[in-house]
Amino acid sequence: MTDGTTSRISLTLDSVIATVDLIEQTAIDFANRAGFDADTASNIGMVAREAAANAVVHGNQFDPARTVSATFEASVDTILIRIADQGPGFDVANIPDPLAPENLLRSSGRGVFLMRAFMDEVTFRQLTPGTEITLLKHRPQ
Repeated sequence: MTDGTTSRISLTLDSVIATVDLIEQTAIDFANRAGFDADTASNIGMVAREAAANAVVHGNQFDPARTVSATFEASVDTILIRIADQGPGFDVANIPDPLAPENLLRSSGRGVFLMRAFMDEVTFRQLTPGTEITLLKHRPQ
């Protein structure tokens, strides 16, 4: 993608683990097409996977009546990923700090931390119902 055009795809997916895999691979493919190096594309895939897992597991709680929506946009210099669930929502301010001593040995709870570490912008928006996360990464010039 070298001419400045934007590629976009929107998906509506079931609340199953296979959704998490598909979102990860789609994010990697979009990042590669946007010109990101392999390591960065892998990191983008990882955080998209974390967001999708949160949507399926915590948001929708595997409820077959609820879906996960995912939108991917890539241009020559950015990738934008939006993932939304239809769950009850949550307050991002109440997410425990994974670096706090009492949380260091926990086997979960690092997803949002990783999203913020690897992406340039991470935002949460409450929906009715659900939560939408937006992940944005700029390609270095």
